[in-house]
Amino acid sequence: MRAVQITRFGGPEVMDVVDLPDPVPGDGEVLYEVSSSGVNFADTHHVPSSN
Repeated sequence: MRAVQITRFGGPEVMDVVDLPDPVPGDGEVLYEVSSSGVNFADTHHVPSSN
């Protein structure tokens, strides 16, 4: 699956499109297929956890 991943500090330029393995739902979970999504301005200010 394609995903936007933030792995370092910075502005919108640190948002990388990456390919990840398809998720596998666990017991009692449901997997939804999302064909598109949006990124809003607040998402571009996300700061990864330092722990």
